[in-house]
Amino acid sequence: MELPSIGKLDRSAGQLGRQLSRLLREAIRRGELKPGELLPSTRHLASSLGVSRGTVLEAFEQLIAEGYLEAQAGAGTRVATALSDAPQRRTPARHVDAPAAPVRLSTRAAAFGEVARQFAPLPPVPFAVSVPVGPTAPDDAWRRLGNRTRALRAAAPSGYDDPQGVPALRSAIADYVRRSRSVHCTPEQVIVTSGTQQGLYLSCQVLLDADDLAWVEDPAYRGITGILESTGHRRGMVRVPVDEAGMDVEAGRAMAERARVAFVTPSHQYPLGMPLTMARRNALLAWARANGSWIVEDDYDSELRYVGHPFPSLQGLAPDRVVYLGTFSKILFPSLRLGYAIVPQALVPAFCGARVLIDRHSPSADQHVLAAFIDEGHLDRHIRRVRLVYADRRQHLIAAIARWIPSELAWLQPGDQGMHLVLWLGEGWDDQWIASLAMEAGVAVRPVSPMYSSGNARPGLVLGLGGYTDEQIDAAVKKLAKVLGSAARTRGVFPAG
Repeated sequence: MELPSIGKLDRSAGQLGRQLSRLLREAIRRGELKPGELLPSTRHLASSLGVSRGTVLEAFEQLIAEGYLEAQAGAGTRVATALSDAPQRRTPARHVDAPAAPVRLSTRAAAFGEVARQFAPLPPVPFAVSVPVGPTAPDDAWRRLGNRTRALRAAAPSGYDDPQGVPALRSAIADYVRRSRSVHCTPEQVIVTSGTQQGLYLSCQVLLDADDLAWVEDPAYRGITGILESTGHRRGMVRVPVDEAGMDVEAGRAMAERARVAFVTPSHQYPLGMPLTMARRNALLAWARANGSWIVEDDYDSELRYVGHPFPSLQGLAPDRVVYLGTFSKILFPSLRLGYAIVPQALVPAFCGARVLIDRHSPSADQHVLAAFIDEGHLDRHIRRVRLVYADRRQHLIAAIARWIPSELAWLQPGDQGMHLVLWLGEGWDDQWIASLAMEAGVAVRPVSPMYSSGNARPGLVLGLGGYTDEQIDAAVKKLAKVLGSAARTRGVFPAG
């Protein structure tokens, strides 16, 4: 290790050995050198300080005698481990600093801080979304492909790669979305991202100028509203209401006919779960064509419909007006951080340039692994398996809620697809407070109200599906029922007992 903490020796003052021992002693007292840490060899330290080895030996021997250092033959010299049990002495300050001024955050910094709070990772317990354990985790095929592809030169560490993504993965994605989602594209239109969140950020950067308006669903995924709020587009965000048919296009036209972009989740509205009807899809596409506007299609949870067949993508109906976003992180495992944006050909250079300024490109080795996973049919088999597991877990969760949570306290939003359910709470409830109480009880849920615009919020909880056992689901629902019952008595909804 290097020792920048000891600073420089004053050669004009002489007694370099004593100077070095004093500087090392003070570094240990300040905690800059920790008990048990190995110091550089005397030869290396002497060379780096430009002094004789005897000077370093003198300092080390003095500190060993004082108990600050300990030496073992063949094991080098370390800071004495016994110091870990001793109270640390601090070098007194030479002067008293003036009281620190309060930290002043910019408006954007405050917005980012709020996003960090709301997106803090949930522990892997019910009902955190997409916890890949047991039958919902990728099987050994992923590990085998990882070992195989990393042994190939193409997947080995190298220089900077194409910001658009590895060609093999772009080809696999283009083929996959054609088969599964009726998307019309070529591999040249695919931009590999680190997930849907990055796809949304790129879309905002590329498609919106400073004064442009953007339609956003109400309620909506906090990932998109947070981007717009923190990047100077708060005033240009037009919150379009959602009903049982999805985004109300006519309401959007009445609110902002000339909006530049519409951000939608047509396959599975987030968080409520309904698909955008064909009538609304046609109306949305007609609006975009008439105004030269863009549609950003977040194809959230499209793989997980449990009744009937999913609607085809909006992109397949208007490839020239739609930016299509998808991700593998949810269906495989969240830490994978690989997704994709499929963009009209005219937008490809702009998306690539924006990607370069963010993080240049995704890790190349994982892209090769994922390409092989898709090409060899493992992804299709994994999705079929996960769909069956989640359908079973979903039915079990619905039954458990009906059994243990009274409908006077909470009730489920109807739906037939996706990785989560919405549990509505009665009017006037504070769902953020309930979520914090549930967390204290060991149940992980997210509140729904922050996903609404100001003045339109409804209280509810997002209950995610994951690889949880029936026993874990039952235990979590019972805990949540107890939390809700206690909160209801506190609010005077039910009499105590």
